[in-house]
Amino acid sequence: MELATTLQALGGLGIFLLGMVIMTDSLKKLAGDRLRLTLFELTKTPVSGAATGALTTAIVQSSSATTVAAVGFVGAGLMTFSNALGIIFGANIGTTITGWMVALFGFKLSIDSFALPLIFIGVLLRLLSSTKLATLGLVIAGFGLLFVGIELLQTGMADMINLFNFAQLSTDSIFGLLKLVLIGLAFTLVTQSSSAGVAVTLTALFSGMIEFEQAAALIIGMDVGTTVKSWIASLGGTIGAKRTGLSHVVYNLMTAVMALLLITPYIAIINWIFPGATTDNAELALVGFHSFFNLIGVLAILPFTRQFASLIETIIPDNRTNLTNKLEPKLLEVPELALNAVQQTLLILHKALLTLLHKRLVNENVSEHHITQLQLELDETQVYLDRIHLQPDQHALWKRLVSMIHSLDHLQRLHERCEEEADRAIASKSFPTLAKANQRLTETLPIILSEVKHNKFSKAVSITRELNDSISHETENYRNIMVEKMGRGEIEADQCWDSLEAVRWMNRVSHHLYRISYHLQKSL
Repeated sequence: MELATTLQALGGLGIFLLGMVIMTDSLKKLAGDRLRLTLFELTKTPVSGAATGALTTAIVQSSSATTVAAVGFVGAGLMTFSNALGIIFGANIGTTITGWMVALFGFKLSIDSFALPLIFIGVLLRLLSSTKLATLGLVIAGFGLLFVGIELLQTGMADMINLFNFAQLSTDSIFGLLKLVLIGLAFTLVTQSSSAGVAVTLTALFSGMIEFEQAAALIIGMDVGTTVKSWIASLGGTIGAKRTGLSHVVYNLMTAVMALLLITPYIAIINWIFPGATTDNAELALVGFHSFFNLIGVLAILPFTRQFASLIETIIPDNRTNLTNKLEPKLLEVPELALNAVQQTLLILHKALLTLLHKRLVNENVSEHHITQLQLELDETQVYLDRIHLQPDQHALWKRLVSMIHSLDHLQRLHERCEEEADRAIASKSFPTLAKANQRLTETLPIILSEVKHNKFSKAVSITRELNDSISHETENYRNIMVEKMGRGEIEADQCWDSLEAVRWMNRVSHHLYRISYHLQKSL
């Protein structure tokens, strides 16, 4: 009998976990790129990040999906680390929705009239459809399995009350509370799901196996347990991933300490507002406590997000100084994030080359080491770009990839103009017609740089197109004029060849500037 009871409870837990996996994976597939797009567009501040993180986690029922997207944005340089922290803080609130589903529906609805029909409808949709309805069917079926698992857990635990004595795990001392916290942490590590831990705790509380204070301590431990998985996953990852993993651990530990101190005040307040709440509706009071301490934790940390981010950045510093530090190998696992990293790197390299070109035109000294280093960084970007592999149906990403390849090609050629043919920039000043074009190019470069720095790419395209057309028009007849002058003996042959080389240099540079801006805008 004891073995059968234990197996029934374990089976119920297994079915619950299966339902969570099916539902969560299907929700993530339905959300797809919209999840990352929503996170990126709505996360402008830590506060909006927290709200967005809570909402998206509640929708997809996966804090890991939310935090992984945030880590990718930080690694690709599309989001500041402090703003990403808002998402992580908010994800903790979003995870509490599972507890509310279990408390509100899990113990009150019959699986015969509710869960089993849901499973049938979900499987039917999966079998009869090949579109998003099939994925929605899996969401519905997974949702139904959750409650089948809870029913089996509830039945099994009702028969296990006499098998386990929780009285020895007293909540009268801090050591007793810490033991319960550690048990909750260990349970999450074993099941790899805090949602399953919350469901089991709620079931044990509903069945009378444990008291409210014990359940509250277990829930706190399970919240801490979720951080271990993300921390281990971040090891060997990007700098952003490591910082995110550590910040998750530190934040949840801080919240856990606060939550332990809030247990007694919470019980007093909730019983004052709703007499007998922690006994008559203990499961609802427990999920209320879970949401309450996570909400208080977020509200307490948000005003100090930047200081918290600075602390984590001090613990895990980024000692890399080159221009390609966004090209993290780990991002190659998600092509979209890898492309975002390349895009940001190309913009940085573009700014560096504009600065280098301007220095060449004003005859400012540039070290050979700087020029060589820039070439190495261009080459490194090209190698990274070659490692991005796309699926045939990823048309939008393919267009971005092609645009980035074109951008990088023109950046490489512009670097050659700056490296091997810099003397032609100086030579162009010796000829009146070219001197005017040289001056226009010299004066326009800072304007282009300013537009790029302020992400005004359409403006940069317009300026470089006008510059290219203007220089091409001014030098169109220049070759014939110089050749005729040499034929009449008005200029020496060397002077003629130098002027023609200077013309080619001016045309090529203005052409590369325009094409770089054009393709960078296309890659956005």
